[in-house]
Amino acid sequence: MMFAIFLTALVAVSFAEEPKHTPPKVQLYSREPGRFGEENILICRVSGFHPPDISIQLMMDGLELPNANQTDLAFKQNWHFHLTKNVAFKPMREEKYSCKVTHGTTVKDYAWEPNM
Repeated sequence: MMFAIFLTALVAVSFAEEPKHTPPKVQLYSREPGRFGEENILICRVSGFHPPDISIQLMMDGLELPNANQTDLAFKQNWHFHLTKNVAFKPMREEKYSCKVTHGTTVKDYAWEPNM
């Protein structure tokens, strides 16, 4: 009988402590309207995710852009995190820009649309 109570309690605790996985919401945009050949800032905002195991890469044609700046990891009361990364860039017509987000073992690319 004691073993059954112990086993029930162990199962309840293991389910209660299982971390909740929430995928990130990703927004990729530029500071100014996208115009080819003009200086701008590419911004990737990642929010509402848990756990905080995440990385953000700003990419041009599949290669990471150097000199990007990233905010400190922050969270709200519900333990959902947010993070922003940005880099100066000068988009050209033939180039493809994206934000590559790795959350845990999931990797996704989000393409920048200049809305020309």
